[in-house]
Order: sequence, then structure tokens, then C-alpha cells
Amino acid sequence: MTTTTTITIANPSTAPAVKTPSPPPPAPARFRFPDPPEREIDESMTNHRQMTYTGHCHHLVRYLGNEATTLVTADLWIARGPRPGTTGLRRPDLLVAFDVDPQAYHATRGYLITEQGKPPDFVLEVASPSTAKVDVEEKPGDYAGLGILEYWRFDETGESHGVRLAGDRLVNGQYEPIPIEELPDGSLQGYSPVLNLYLRWERVQGEQGLLGWYDPETGQHIPTFNDKQEAQLRAEARAEQEREGRLIERNARLQAEARIRELEEENRRLRNG
Repeated sequence: MTTTTTITIANPSTAPAVKTPSPPPPAPARFRFPDPPEREIDESMTNHRQMTYTGHCHHLVRYLGNEATTLVTADLWIARGPRPGTTGLRRPDLLVAFDVDPQAYHATRGYLITEQGKPPDFVLEVASPSTAKVDVEEKPGDYAGLGILEYWRFDETGESHGVRLAGDRLVNGQYEPIPIEELPDGSLQGYSPVLNLYLRWERVQGEQGLLGWYDPETGQHIPTFNDKQEAQLRAEARAEQEREGRLIERNARLQAEARIRELEEENRRLRNG
């Protein structure tokens, strides 16, 4: 008896198709603010005198601590979230925010509240004739609307803002003025609860003032470049004095030892004499 085996060959056209997984959608491009425009000449000059030349941003971030989560910066945009254009946005002369991501700020080229999860804690504007009216009349409402806890204004002469130093603190969605006191030397100061520092208008020449930052516990200005340089010079002077002292001590010891040897030699001569 013959057995026949039938082999069935599948038709490729009827075989189930193997699906190729679709590539993942491209990640959305990171939102970045456009470059800020050039400042007006008067604004640039006052900002340089009060912020850049003095190194305040550097001094503050070192003093406030934890540079990985503390942002101390200036001159880039603030917005609630990504948006087209920059009309109506503000670029404060100084911004401080705690418990945020400074790297995200720099990558975005500005402060996005939706990205950082909170508004900035502190902003400051330095007066100039070209920006004074906006600083006083428009920015308080803008910064309060963003939920920024403190808004400060500093004016070298008091001629642009009308006062030399002013600070506002957010209370129930509205800014209330922070008390400013006059010190015996004519300086003006107000206390920032957010920074735990006194901001001070200090007279430097005639009627012109310089911005200062004072520790309420020590009464001293926060450390600056000059302080560090002076501390280094004092340390070097102490080290030189100690070196000279050791040298004098060594020479005195050698002279004493030489005198002892002379006396011992003289005694031996007398005994053998």
C-alpha cells in the first residue's frame, strides 16, 4: 500500500503581515525666549554702575547659598508660560528665586513660571530716566500679577523714581510698601524678609548713592570681591610676620647656642689652665 504525503506551501500573499513599529514622534523643540534688545544708554550706564561693576549678582548667589537651586540673575524675560512674542514682558535688573532650576532658566533664556513651578521671589529695578515711569507706574501691577513676593526700586539720586529706595511686599495679591528708615549717616535702608537682608542706599558722592546689601545679624555688608582681596592680603601679611618671627627666633636660638659653646670652651681652658 502506498502512502501519499501532501505538503502545503503557504501563499506569501495570505501570510499575516509583520507590522514594523512606528518611530516615536519627535520630541517637541524646547521653548526659548528671543534675545533681549539692547538697553538704552542711560539704563545701561546706571545698571553697570550699580550691578555689573559692583558684582552684586556674584556676591548675592555666594551669600544666599546652594547655587544648584538658587537663581540670582538679570536682564532676561519673565512669563507665566510659553507664548509668541515678548510684548508686555518684563526684564528686571535683578531677579532672585529659591528652589528652582537655574540650568532650565539659562536654556530657556528666561524665567517661565510653568517650567520652574513658582514665580520668582524677588525682583529689583535700578532707576534710569528712560525706564523710571514704567518702573513706578506699570511694573508693580505686572510683578504683582505674576505673584512675585517682593518688588524693590533703587534710584541713585531719587530724581527718576521720586524716592531713592522703595520696596513692596505682596499681601493678598497686592503690593504693600515696606518701611524705609533713615540712618544717622544719611543712608536709607529697608528689610527684605525674602532675602533676610537689608537693602541700603548709601551716599558715595554728593547726592548720588550706591546700592548695598547688609546682614541683619552682623550689621556688615555681605562679602565682596574687595573683602576677599583684603582678607587674602591680611592672611599673607600674617604669614609673612609669622615667617619673620620664626626666623628671628631661630637666629636668637643659634646665637644662644653659640654663646653657650663659647662659655663651655672658656671653662675648659680655665680648668686646664
